[in-house]
Amino acid sequence: MADLRVKIAGVAFPNPVIAASGTFGNGECYTDLYPISKLGGISCKGMTIEPKQGNPPPRIAETYSGILNSVGLQNIGVHGFIEYYLPTLKQDGNVIIANVAGATIEDYVRAAEALDASDVDMVELNISCPNVKAGGATWGISCDGAASVTKAVRAATKKPLIVKLTPNVTDITEIAKAVESEGADALSMINTLLGMRIDIRTRRPILHNNMGGLSGSAVFPVAVRMVRQCYKAVSLPIIGMGGISTWEDAVEIMLAGASAIQMGTAIFTDPYSPLKVIDGLAEYMDKNGIKSLSEIVGQCQEW
Repeated sequence: MADLRVKIAGVAFPNPVIAASGTFGNGECYTDLYPISKLGGISCKGMTIEPKQGNPPPRIAETYSGILNSVGLQNIGVHGFIEYYLPTLKQDGNVIIANVAGATIEDYVRAAEALDASDVDMVELNISCPNVKAGGATWGISCDGAASVTKAVRAATKKPLIVKLTPNVTDITEIAKAVESEGADALSMINTLLGMRIDIRTRRPILHNNMGGLSGSAVFPVAVRMVRQCYKAVSLPIIGMGGISTWEDAVEIMLAGASAIQMGTAIFTDPYSPLKVIDGLAEYMDKNGIKSLSEIVGQCQEW
């Protein structure tokens, strides 16, 4: 029987399929469908130190093979998450990843300090959100910015630290090297690509924020390419994401260099898709005599 267990930065996951931040809420929307403990873990809704209303609607726009979103990190704040959501999530027996964003380095540090005293298993440092005007992706588009916020958060928490990278850069490997040098334990990538749609009748952008993050299967080849580049550039484990919807996608991005995956947009159209990927991976391993998923990580044979 296939052994789907993986380990990222010392944290053991029962399987490599993690619900991506912002697409699974904090688990509350899916508990009536299946036990969330069936997943490898959950990256919780992106949170800031203070509650945040997010962007005004419209905040979602459909596009070819994906969606644009400009939600803007609506959340109840770190302390609200710790008090209201975390006890239930831990009771469900899952690996809990807290996704943290901020407008200033101090915001990130305060959030990390609060989470350090909590029962979350890992902190995912979101330096790549394209949908907020202050902070967000601005920290992730330069080596200095990415390094400075990573260094500050690393000093504020002993939790394993994942840094979530933006694809909206010239060379993502340089950002990966910068956060590795300042104490990141793992990378998650990619976040959304910046995109835009215009209503031809009103001649206005469909999203109130004008632009938003493109996710879904349209971005998958970009994710595979960037995961491969970073796998070859740094020694950190990588959690791959960006348009994964099938077990074949999961295998492909693991061959590129991901040790685990996150699924997001696919869950909107099929909330059972993560479970189908888990089953598909197990069958793939059995058919191919693979005892551990580590056997395929990074094993793309380039021409």
